[in-house]
Amino acid sequence: MIIIPAIDLKEGRVVRYTKGRLNKKVYSSDPVSVALDWQDQGAKFLHLVDLDGAICGRQKNLKVIKKIIKKINIPAEAGGGIRDLSAIQKVIDCGVKRVILGTRAIEDIDFLGRAIEEFGQKIALGLDASGQKLGLRGWRKTAKISLKNYLKSLENLNLKTVIYTDISRDGTLSGINLPAIKNVLRSSGIDFIISGGVSSLADIKKLASLDCLNLKGVIVGKALYEKRFSLKEAVALTKN
Repeated sequence: MIIIPAIDLKEGRVVRYTKGRLNKKVYSSDPVSVALDWQDQGAKFLHLVDLDGAICGRQKNLKVIKKIIKKINIPAEAGGGIRDLSAIQKVIDCGVKRVILGTRAIEDIDFLGRAIEEFGQKIALGLDASGQKLGLRGWRKTAKISLKNYLKSLENLNLKTVIYTDISRDGTLSGINLPAIKNVLRSSGIDFIISGGVSSLADIKKLASLDCLNLKGVIVGKALYEKRFSLKEAVALTKN
């Protein structure tokens, strides 16, 4: 399990939200320097999100993402507003290792299948949920299908990675929802990256101790930006 710092982009700045929409806080107007700082502190992977794109359905921070990728020498994944194959290609052309699909992939699983056929393991699926309700369009809408049923529908796809975010905990610094995480991890053999609610090193320890081979990483955002613990401390807990 690796620790993956999040860089959420809104109008070219690094921000964090609470549950996706409340109490936006700007942490930096220089995302490139933030990315380099996480790299210097020991990050092995970065999670980049175009929040403007997630809401409007087309990438708004692609130039910023491209600048970040050019400066860092660690891999990164990026998502937000990627709703067709040409958009996927544009993000891949920026140099990211993985492209995260959300809304369109949930609304149209055939599209997800086509994306996997064309781009293989460069495709990751972002499932953002509050309980069994899947969030869409920057968490402004709710999918008709439940989290449980959607996960079942993935069985015949050659999908490598799912990024599961607990909307009810995201940005709250209230701690992880361990029972929900365990249920998700046990629901499928797909590799999972977990996000939402990490508030302390105790949360990292709980995740690191889980006996689930398909737990590959945890995304940490607000807790790092608010200096609840350092990235170095978190990374140390995941080393065998």
